[in-house]
Amino acid sequence: MDFLRWKVLERSPIPLAYTPPVVAIDSSAQRKLLELEPAVTWIGHSSFFLRVAGQSILLDPVFSDFCAPVRLPRLKRRVPPGLPFESVARPDVVLITHNHYDHLDLPTIRRLPSETEFIVPQGLAHWFGKHGRNNVRELGWWESINLEGLRVTSVPAQHFSSRTLWDRNRTLWCGWVLQSGSETVYCAGDTGYCATFREIGERFGPMDLSLIPIGAYAPRWFMQPVHVDPAQAVQIHMDLRSKLSVACHWGTFCLTDEPMDEPPKLLARALSKAHIPPQTFRVLAIGETLTVRNENSPA
Repeated sequence: MDFLRWKVLERSPIPLAYTPPVVAIDSSAQRKLLELEPAVTWIGHSSFFLRVAGQSILLDPVFSDFCAPVRLPRLKRRVPPGLPFESVARPDVVLITHNHYDHLDLPTIRRLPSETEFIVPQGLAHWFGKHGRNNVRELGWWESINLEGLRVTSVPAQHFSSRTLWDRNRTLWCGWVLQSGSETVYCAGDTGYCATFREIGERFGPMDLSLIPIGAYAPRWFMQPVHVDPAQAVQIHMDLRSKLSVACHWGTFCLTDEPMDEPPKLLARALSKAHIPPQTFRVLAIGETLTVRNENSPA
């Protein structure tokens, strides 16, 4: 009923034309960037390519033009993915935070090689099995597995799951903590703000790198339980004691009512209010690579 109130009674504003910042580089330079470690490349929305502890990791990869089961113009990708699919088509592992269409994209999953390993929230392996993918490991909150040189832990988030109108919360959702011998990386997925972030920070922090959503927050009366706004993203950054954070979940798909260029502006305002240096919470261009070391400088 709240969804109908938002979409029918309140009439969402027509989204204005917007093109997010994009980094364009040639293929040879791109290959060199993707070999950097530890480093992160923003593909768009919540999709990232990570290099940590010798592992190449795809996080919530969405390479489709639409983040929905139907081709709604509002949900069309504003620019192509920041990396060509072929450059990241053989990852060591794929991490999925939950089953929403803007995080779990079936056409992308089908394009990956049959031997691709997936680590997913509890209950989601059945969905992968239905689509012919059986190299899948499920984790509940606070459970961990060890890859070569990398420990992967599922951590709580305040969100929900569903692919249809009839399967709400039948599978889990989560964030991820990746621990190597020298770095700790946190991937939030989708979440509202809650005290869990302080607990995550106490258990695993300080984080060397955190990927934190800043968009899809309006209207607040509807989105607040499940999506943080930029001010809350800054609070998460502080709760995690994050040395470097990167903004995500904005600028690629028009999911909600805020202007698409607003999240980075509100983030800058919130960082200033909290007296946090802006270089410690970065807004990347799509396709931009950031190294975790070397004073957090762009690669």
